Amino acid sequence: MTEPAMELTGVKKTIGRKEVIKGLTFTIDKGEVFGFIGPNGAGKTTTIRMMVGLMNISEGDIRILGNSVKTDFKDAVREVGAIVENPEMYPFMSGWQNLLHYARMIPGVTKERVHEVVQLVGLEKPIKEKVKKYSLGMRQRLGIAQALLHKPSVLIFDEPTNGLDPAGIREIRQYIRSIATEENVAVIISSHLLLEIEQMCDRIGLIKNGELVAVQEVGDALTNQENVMQVQMEVSPLENAQAVLQSNHNIEAEVEDDKLMIRAERNNIPTIIQTLVQHDVLVYQVEITKTTLEDKFFDLIGENTIG
Repeated sequence: MTEPAMELTGVKKTIGRKEVIKGLTFTIDKGEVFGFIGPNGAGKTTTIRMMVGLMNISEGDIRILGNSVKTDFKDAVREVGAIVENPEMYPFMSGWQNLLHYARMIPGVTKERVHEVVQLVGLEKPIKEKVKKYSLGMRQRLGIAQALLHKPSVLIFDEPTNGLDPAGIREIRQYIRSIATEENVAVIISSHLLLEIEQMCDRIGLIKNGELVAVQEVGDALTNQENVMQVQMEVSPLENAQAVLQSNHNIEAEVEDDKLMIRAERNNIPTIIQTLVQHDVLVYQVEITKTTLEDKFFDLIGENTIG
């Protein structure tokens, strides 16, 4: 079995008397994109700070390629590249000069490697232009290039698409996916944009109040409920329909905008409609939507807790 790129074991963080991170345990493999999601204040940023050594771990350990952040800090953190929101660059210098400047700080980074990362993030044309002329999306790509210079095993992004327009978001998503594959890097993304996580990540970890609620493959998070549909029905009378569904199918139907909202397995929907008709309920319209990661998130976290 290959060694995970990062491994968290019983990680806790206590601030004062309050335990803000409560025993996180999970692994992240090379070449995968791992989404770390949760409501504001859940502990995402605190966990990331501990991952990169900006905050001490109260209990447990974080290992990067087997090296402990607590006891082998230099060896562990050498394998990490990170971008927190918007990367800071020197605006009066070109993208190329910025990268050379950072490359000088890291032993063993050659000009060939600088060329490699520029090509990887698709900045060959504007790399000689001053950074002050760059769009936010181009700055993000330059930030990714900088984080990749030393060939890290783990790349951490905290809200990587913050402030980007839809085209920029799509662009960054594509580069993150290609980097994970081509550089065999474990990419960790902390975000509250669930649609982005769904489209970008292989697995997700959901955190709430400092506890890990679930770790699942994105496909599994949805296919486990693939057959469970959100069904919206226009029926009359509403009260009768609710009573019929409760007594015959043990389904609690909610009313939204004068329509019934239920969740049911796909194979059961024809029978449910048939039962309603048999009990003199008029069915005017049935609309079915597949469960999304957002539905899954709210099921696990709670409808009103995301900020």
